[in-house]
Amino acid sequence: MSWHLDVEHVAGIRRGSATLEPGLNAVRASNWQGKSSFLAAIATVLGTASPLTEGATEGRVSLSTDDGEYAVELARDGRNVRTTGEPYLSAEADRVCADLFAFLGEENEIRRAVREGDDLEPLLTRLLDFEDIDANIAEARRERDRVDEALSEAEDAADRLPTLAGRVSELEAEVEELEAKRAAADAAGGDETREALSDARAERSRVQSRIDRLESTAERVREQLDAREEELDELDVEDDEELARELDAAKRELNRQERDIELLRGVYDANRRVVAEDRTELLTDVTHGVVDDELACWVCGAETDASSVTERLDDLAERIERRTTAAEASRERVEELTERVESREKRRRRERELQTELRELRERRSDLERRLNDARERDAELAERIDDLREQIESDSEHVTDIESELKYANARLDDAKSELESAESEAEKLESLRSQRRSLTEEITRLRRRKQEIKKETRDAFDDAIREIVPLFETGFESARLTSEFDLVVARDGREASLGAL
Repeated sequence: MSWHLDVEHVAGIRRGSATLEPGLNAVRASNWQGKSSFLAAIATVLGTASPLTEGATEGRVSLSTDDGEYAVELARDGRNVRTTGEPYLSAEADRVCADLFAFLGEENEIRRAVREGDDLEPLLTRLLDFEDIDANIAEARRERDRVDEALSEAEDAADRLPTLAGRVSELEAEVEELEAKRAAADAAGGDETREALSDARAERSRVQSRIDRLESTAERVREQLDAREEELDELDVEDDEELARELDAAKRELNRQERDIELLRGVYDANRRVVAEDRTELLTDVTHGVVDDELACWVCGAETDASSVTERLDDLAERIERRTTAAEASRERVEELTERVESREKRRRRERELQTELRELRERRSDLERRLNDARERDAELAERIDDLREQIESDSEHVTDIESELKYANARLDDAKSELESAESEAEKLESLRSQRRSLTEEITRLRRRKQEIKKETRDAFDDAIREIVPLFETGFESARLTSEFDLVVARDGREASLGAL
């Protein structure tokens, strides 16, 4: 599939056209003859650049392929360049990939990061930003916490259903019995005092029910508060500065050890090669003997022989091995301290969360205590009022009045019980839906975490595949390269792996 490009006023190209064929296309020209400008034109029509020629007000790049026609127009707008048209790459993620991995000029971010020894992971995993995986995981976890709270309430309601249903049945029987007693008593209609007593008893019943609910809620809040305080007390957050100093010191020690090893290996490799290839005469005068060759040490000038030089090289190899072992221990120490820093940050975040929860729980506890005190004061007032009313009607059809008062009281309790039962049934009906929601959210969290790891693995695999294809085509100075699980770039030369800075 051929690509035909027409370029006008882009970068250093006033006007031109070119055709790219499938496979490798080489662009040859001397300096300042438009090679970089041609690449800039390709980047423009793909949608990743907009280099309008200096002094020009408009520019354009068109691309013809077997799949369709694409064009990007450039127009100067003050100090900015406005881009319109239909680029070859329409998706933002595709343009980011092209910018990072296709156009490898001097300003390429990955090339600059490798050159300056910066961390590659944020660049190689930039596509994760488009999927917003971490934010989606956090949102799914928050939603699951909300579902867990609702699920706990629904399960509690389901557990209370048998008790509430039994309570409704008992109150219905009590109401029927009281109605029969009232009919039998054949009492004439009640007066205002009996009505007031009935109202006071009904209101007190509601107040006492409210007190029970508030006390139950307050107890749950106290339990939650105790649990959060206990968890906060058990949190052990290490000293930030001390741990940071330890980690910094460990890293400096590791860097020093690695530099020493690299220096010793350079000395060892050079001298070992001279001895192995029997080229000591390049460095010093050699007297060939029957048993052994005598020579002058090329470092200190002392007389010695080839066997002694070999022994000194063996000693140097052992020294390198000991320092390598020590460096590995330092590396493990750095990893351990890094894990402690990460663990400390997790505990510190949890500490802030607990402090927020404790503040909210204490505010809720204060509000509950205030409402509970108000309800208890009202209960005491109603109790006193009921006593006063009962004394007033003690001489007036006390039996009938009591029946009617009890009946109204029983009806009020029955209404409350039915209302509580209906509310519990409504909550219990949500159980399956909430459980399904929780399963779905857990699966989504798992899927997002797996997707995050898959993208990282795919990035490393794609990098390794590309390196295997590229290295044989160029004189790179190394045999292969790979990305570690932490996205550190490691190269291999002469059968040994090393960091890029060791090249």
